[in-house]
Amino acid sequence: MTRIATRSYSFRHAEMLHQQGIHPVLARLYAARGLMDVKELSSELNALIQPAGLLHIDLAAAFLADAIAAKKKLVVVADYDCDGATACAVALRGLRLLGANVDFIVPNRFEYGYGLTPEIVDLTVREKAPDIIVTVDNGIASIDGVAEANHRGIDVVVTDHHLPGDRLPDARVIVNPNQPECGFSSKNLAGVGVMFYVLLGLRAEMRKRGIFDAHTQPKLDTLLDLVALGTVADVVKLDANNRILVAQGLKRMRTGRMHPGVAALFRVAGREARRATPFDLGFAVGPRLNAAGRLSDMSLGIECLTTDDEGRAWAIAQQLDTINRERREIESDMQDTAMLHLDDFDPKNNCTISVFDESWHQGVIGIVASRLKDKFYRPTITFAPAGDGLIKGSGRSIAGFHLRDALDLVSKHAPSVIEKFGGHAMAAGLTIRADALEAFSTAFEAVGRAALHQNQLERVIETDGSLEDAYFTTQFISLLDEQVWGQGFLPPVFCDEFKVITQRVLKEKHLKLLLDRDGKRYDAIWFGHAESVPEKARVAYRLDANEFNGVTRVQLMVEFAEAA
Repeated sequence: MTRIATRSYSFRHAEMLHQQGIHPVLARLYAARGLMDVKELSSELNALIQPAGLLHIDLAAAFLADAIAAKKKLVVVADYDCDGATACAVALRGLRLLGANVDFIVPNRFEYGYGLTPEIVDLTVREKAPDIIVTVDNGIASIDGVAEANHRGIDVVVTDHHLPGDRLPDARVIVNPNQPECGFSSKNLAGVGVMFYVLLGLRAEMRKRGIFDAHTQPKLDTLLDLVALGTVADVVKLDANNRILVAQGLKRMRTGRMHPGVAALFRVAGREARRATPFDLGFAVGPRLNAAGRLSDMSLGIECLTTDDEGRAWAIAQQLDTINRERREIESDMQDTAMLHLDDFDPKNNCTISVFDESWHQGVIGIVASRLKDKFYRPTITFAPAGDGLIKGSGRSIAGFHLRDALDLVSKHAPSVIEKFGGHAMAAGLTIRADALEAFSTAFEAVGRAALHQNQLERVIETDGSLEDAYFTTQFISLLDEQVWGQGFLPPVFCDEFKVITQRVLKEKHLKLLLDRDGKRYDAIWFGHAESVPEKARVAYRLDANEFNGVTRVQLMVEFAEAA
């Protein structure tokens, strides 16, 4: 079941924003997203929360400054998704700007799994001989890996944003806004954001030591295209602080001041960097980078982001594009198989979905889980074989159901079922024995039933209500596109009643419509939907500027439609 709802907003707050010079529709949209003060819209770097608020950032800065002075060898241990790759590139580029001797290693997810494990420490020692290991976008759960590094006389600096478990690793320093007692007011930094902050802290420490002054210090804002990409692709909440990081990164992309790898990924995706939006980062650039970690080896993606050779960046971007096409084909086949498994799935009797297939690819199960969650609107975990009698699961959740906490409950109710797990509210990963799948599914369903009410299992399309005729213009769309929308600050979706003049199906899967409202006609498209809609329809839609043959026209992107 799906229903359309209209976001409520404070008329007083909207009026106050309007009086402070905000466009009337934007004022209403902002008020509906909880924004009360025009200051929260500042996208200037000086409005960022100061690094000093991050627990232990001063210790990390002093320790790294000492390491650089002593010419110690640092090795970054990265994660294999887009946030991990951008965080690694930011660490490498930033630390080198500050004079460090630094290298990196990224675990192959299929051989070594996630995080700083004892096996990764062993591999890092053999291949890179580090004095110090710096984790990016991982490490907060790496109790055993940090212990192994300590045992070998290697200090570990953990930079991460994931939620910690009951115990913290015994690292030299941990910087993570989500660790206990950290008073940093934005808990939503991505891994790449945390690493960027560590660099800001380190640079300030080096200024204090007289190594740089305000004029000679390296410019860390050159890294913001990478910070923006990782932040958007990791789907963290775009609170005011993250919006600044993303806005600054987009500004660099739009003015052509981005790294060769980012420019090459835009080009290979057929997107124009001079009109870059968060949507481009999340749905065009990010997935091409992610594909390397999903199907082969993320070091390819990291090389793309760290090379200064435009020709090399373009060659890698093309390789990543090819891998991404392959990922799409695998995903499509897996989705078809999943639908066969779920042929008799009854939404009335099931609160959760757990599905496994022997032929599935570990690197793509997360995307398939996401698609199934969207289709059935249930917390979903998809599993693929992981060897040695184990299967690996990747899960995606719905609003109001904290997936990592749910897995924690499963492990308490059925202690022998889950080998290991970790993650966030909306996405998590786990490993179980293949013969424990049924026991896991039963326990997960029980946790789902206890936690979810029927109304939470109904998809709600939240809209911003009706849009006045005057704003169906490309100028207004440009104004919307200049804002930083994303997770937790969702892009506007409007809702109005239309007469359906014509409708036809394109490529067997998209519905092309001509809609009429008060005598004005609009082209519309509903992607991934082939069933016809009633003659009079209530339509939830986003505005889009569609360029064709040199002419730009307003097009409505349909999110949902029902009988009016």
